[in-house]
Amino acid sequence: MKQYRVNVNGTMYEITLEVVEGAEIAAAPAPAAAPVAAPAAAPVGAGETVAAPMPGNILAVNVKAGDTVKKGDVLMVLEAMKMENEIMAPRDATVVSVNTSVGATVDTGAVLCVLG
Repeated sequence: MKQYRVNVNGTMYEITLEVVEGAEIAAAPAPAAAPVAAPAAAPVGAGETVAAPMPGNILAVNVKAGDTVKKGDVLMVLEAMKMENEIMAPRDATVVSVNTSVGATVDTGAVLCVLG
């Protein structure tokens, strides 16, 4: 048995794995990759982009260009898998642009807004 510490989104977990000697590992066939649309480009010279962590629908947009936000403020709400996910400001900043709107469907990595 081997013990490991794993950090998942800032939360530490301790896991134990059993080492199996001489066991054959059968590789599962890789699923066919779905085409992924490229994320929208951020404006040249812009600051930090806030991207969608998963595909979903935008339920609320709480900011507009020019707003000042504090770290942890809810920028928008993304519904994914029947759950509402709050997209929060990673730092104190000014909103440079908002690249989505209420009702929009977004893919993973899509730029939702840009912070300056």
